[in-house]
Amino acid sequence: MNFRVNPIFIDAISSILTITRNFTVSGVIFGNGQRNIIKLFDLDGRTVNIKSFKIPNLMNKVVYKYFRKSKAERSYEYATILLSKGIGTPEPIAFVENFNALGLKDSYYVSEHLVTELTYRELILIPDYPDGENILRQFTRFSFDLHEKGIEFLDHSPGNTLIKKVSHDKYEFFLVDLNRMQFHESMNFEQRMHNLRRLTPHKEMIAVMSNEYAKLYTDKTEAEIFERMWQLTCDFQEKFARKQRLKKKLKFWKK
Repeated sequence: MNFRVNPIFIDAISSILTITRNFTVSGVIFGNGQRNIIKLFDLDGRTVNIKSFKIPNLMNKVVYKYFRKSKAERSYEYATILLSKGIGTPEPIAFVENFNALGLKDSYYVSEHLVTELTYRELILIPDYPDGENILRQFTRFSFDLHEKGIEFLDHSPGNTLIKKVSHDKYEFFLVDLNRMQFHESMNFEQRMHNLRRLTPHKEMIAVMSNEYAKLYTDKTEAEIFERMWQLTCDFQEKFARKQRLKKKLKFWKK
């Protein structure tokens, strides 16, 4: 076993290890993850969120034991870095890894459970979401802040930003699903636009985002920002659609 616990929760080590050891037979399922399972647990009167990562294939069992940090360990470390840079994410509590003779067997990331009003996805699914444009503009400023701090969130997609309303017109943003990130001294224009390509297929949302981003990023005009953001979005959507069609064909032939 390998684990690390946030010093704030050092007195709860025994409880954390017990919870992860009993993960399969206890806890309350949260969400409908297909690859990874998330459950909610009580940790000394506090609700915590535990993500159990999919058991890796044989090659990755070895890779995660000897050559690369596991997704659980990366999630913990990246959350710590984000908070140090003033970026919202649920408080990291611990990660736990279990090994056998072949390599990594199972792994868990333990974090604070945040109750929030919505994710970015609701802005896509509900065009007239209350105060939607204001939320979208604040989200764009949040993304700009990530880029200014050199944070490239590789899974910057609709379900991975939790949005919490803190006043009648003010919102806070929290990143989740953290195991894929890169940190840079600075990010150029292409990196910034590429990082936003997965967020929405709606041109009108891209127009709002490019308008807000242009207020903060003065190296390019609003038109240049919109053109590149929209082009990269279209490229991503086309690639995604091709993959979905291929998956359907493969499933048909398997039948």
